[in-house]
Amino acid sequence: MRRLTYYVATTLDGFIAGPDGGDPSGQPYFEVGPDLVEFIATHYPETLPAPARAALGIEGPGRVFDTVLEGRGSYQIGLDAGLDDAYPHLRHLVFSTTLGGVGGDVELVGTDPVQRVRELKAEDGLDLWLVGGGRLAHSLLPEIDRLVLKVNPSVIGSGIPLFVGGFSPALFSFVASEPLPSGVQVLTLDRRR
Repeated sequence: MRRLTYYVATTLDGFIAGPDGGDPSGQPYFEVGPDLVEFIATHYPETLPAPARAALGIEGPGRVFDTVLEGRGSYQIGLDAGLDDAYPHLRHLVFSTTLGGVGGDVELVGTDPVQRVRELKAEDGLDLWLVGGGRLAHSLLPEIDRLVLKVNPSVIGSGIPLFVGGFSPALFSFVASEPLPSGVQVLTLDRRR
C-alpha cells in the first residue's frame, strides 16, 4: 500500500510559513541554500516545482512520489508565482471547498480529504506527498504514515503551524536525521503502529 508522507520545511517552533501564509522560500528563516537544493535534487527531485527542475536539468518520473496533495493556501502560492500547476510531472490534487477551479491537469477535491487519500493509497503507484498546508495536514493526520521535516534553525514566533486543528495526539518514531551544513536538519519519522 502507498504511504502518505508530509514532506515540508518547518521552523524550530513548528511553523511552515509566516503569518501572511505566503511563499516562505527564500525568507531568512527558510533559506534555500545550495546544500538544501542538493539534498532535495538527490533524494526528492520530484518535489521541486517545474521551473526549478528545468533549471537544474532534472527530468523523468518521481523516485519516491508520483502524487502531490495540497490545500488551498499552498496552491495559491503557485498561482501567485504564475503557475497553475507547479508539479505537472506528478498527479496533482488540490483540496478546497472554496476554490472555483484549477488549471492544467490538477484535480480539485471538494469532498472528504481522508476518504480521497484512502482511495489513493489503495491504488498502485509510488507514495503520496502532502506539501501543505497545516489545516489539510491536521485533517489527514490519521492517514499520515511518514513525516520528512526540513527543520530550519530559526524561530519566528507565529505563522502557519505544521498542523492546524484541535488536540489529536499521534505518535511517530525517528528513522533518520541528516544535518546539512547550513544548519537545516532533515528529520524522517514513521508513524508508530
